[in-house]
Amino acid sequence: MSSVSYFKNANNFVANNPTFTNTTYVSGGDALQFLYEHSATGAMHDSEERFPPPMCHPGTREAVVVRITDWYGYQVGPGKPIMWVHAPAGYGKTAIAGTISKMLEEAVGLDFSPIGATFFFWRTSPERNSPTRFIITIAYQLAISIPELAPHVENAVKRNPMILRKALEVQLVKLIVEPFKAVGNLEDIPKRLVIIDGLDECINSEQESRVEKKYAEDQEKVQVRVLELIHTLQSHCLPLSFLILSRPEAWIKQHIESRSFKGVVEIVDLYEVGDHMGDLEKYVRAELSRIAANIGDEGWPGENTAQDLVRRSNGHMLYASTVIRHIDDPYDDPRERLKHILHPSSSPNLHLAHSTPFSSLYELYRQIMRACPASNRSLMIEVLEDIVVARPCFCPGSGFQRALATLDSLFGRPPGSGIRAVRGLHAVLCREDATAGDGLMLDPFMHSTFSEFLLDRQFSLEFVIDMQKGTRRLLRKCLEYMSTITMKTKVEEKKEPPVCSSTLSAHLG
Repeated sequence: MSSVSYFKNANNFVANNPTFTNTTYVSGGDALQFLYEHSATGAMHDSEERFPPPMCHPGTREAVVVRITDWYGYQVGPGKPIMWVHAPAGYGKTAIAGTISKMLEEAVGLDFSPIGATFFFWRTSPERNSPTRFIITIAYQLAISIPELAPHVENAVKRNPMILRKALEVQLVKLIVEPFKAVGNLEDIPKRLVIIDGLDECINSEQESRVEKKYAEDQEKVQVRVLELIHTLQSHCLPLSFLILSRPEAWIKQHIESRSFKGVVEIVDLYEVGDHMGDLEKYVRAELSRIAANIGDEGWPGENTAQDLVRRSNGHMLYASTVIRHIDDPYDDPRERLKHILHPSSSPNLHLAHSTPFSSLYELYRQIMRACPASNRSLMIEVLEDIVVARPCFCPGSGFQRALATLDSLFGRPPGSGIRAVRGLHAVLCREDATAGDGLMLDPFMHSTFSEFLLDRQFSLEFVIDMQKGTRRLLRKCLEYMSTITMKTKVEEKKEPPVCSSTLSAHLG
């Protein structure tokens, strides 16, 4: 659009308190283009921004893919219109979403496109980390996917182009609900699948200052708002099904399990579907074989080495894929690189050996922690420090929440402070009352790399924890507590304390 001069060649006049009205007109042929230009095109499954998109390795995640496609049901549609697939960081949720998108897009024998719309949130992308363009992007894709819907979406844009500046809830009604109602009989329209990946990556960055900060502190509200938008859409009985994939953040889990969602959502814990350890082993072995063929050493790496990498990955596809990317370097020997990862002591530079292969993993950890409110971070770091220092002192079977309650009491924090402080760390902590099982200590970390990350300032930066300081704090508090015990102190024999006294004394030395 060219610039306009309202008073070209005018002179010797004064305009007092002028008012200018800029009206936007959109013609029929330009309506969808206008919508496209305001969409978050990078959030679509086949966008250039996401190319090449993460996909499941051939032969893996088959159980969860079947579970999702069976639920969707194509023409029939699912019994429950929403499915929530959740798992911690590194379990391949985005790859599953990409695989489902590609599979449905390439489905044969159908006279319609099963994919209605996709939106892949991404925390560090300005147009993909905010809900601002969410409804616009979904509406545009639905208009392309469903021919019957397109003219009614176009009419909505033509009638009021400024709808793109309205609240998301208004956009939802005007750009999706009302156009569907205008179609008439919706029973003849096959169900389309709308895929929303990475809901936990959605932060409120509508203001420029928030975009610069990247990590907003009101992310809980904005993620719940997106859930409410989805719930509103399904309540209108439209020919749409919704697949949501995210980490099991406390506020997301709580909202999806609330009364309003009950009966309309199917919840799938990715960790419990299929053989994720078997899938990871297939991936590791296939990739190691490929690299071995490239270097002409088909006897490498050997059974023991392959099993060692599988064990260290512990089901985390992110960890395994990071290792594979690191060792698959044309300018270095993958055999030496893998050796340095599996046996760090053999590396001449321990930090260098770890910093390169796990930089993406550590950056992910930093993003997770930076997403927590700044006002809560000092307490969060203190609680994490307490966990790392004191975890050898807790007996197996103590339970994470009970352990934190004990630490709250010991350090004089208000009850529940510890569990609230780590509320936003579901991706890296087993916050449920998981125990150490047959192990020697309570270990709530999803993966050992997280505790290693916390202890090394080079990687954790502002989130580093100080073991020496934490140990001194724990020792001082234990001594203060012990000094209050006298012969007259009553001890409830029925309540076994979660702390092993022998382990505590050995740990504090």
